[in-house]
Amino acid sequence: MINIFEKSIKILILILLKAYKFLISPFLGTNCRFLPSCSDYACEAITSKGVIKGGALAIKRLTKCHPWGKSGYDPVNKQKKENIL
Repeated sequence: MINIFEKSIKILILILLKAYKFLISPFLGTNCRFLPSCSDYACEAITSKGVIKGGALAIKRLTKCHPWGKSGYDPVNKQKKENIL
């Protein structure tokens, strides 16, 4: 029962994100400082990590997206650095 509920919430959130991306975002212009864009990041995070953890990652990413913040490539699944020594 919980699995069906979580899947339903995930699908609803992904539909809302896609609707934002295709219906609202084109009118706002390209303002995202990161690659992938914040909406793409949120979709990928929720798809790969689940609603709770992916949603938290998406919110964390949105708080970093401002004129005085960092920019550049910021993937959901970051590669772990190997310790050579």
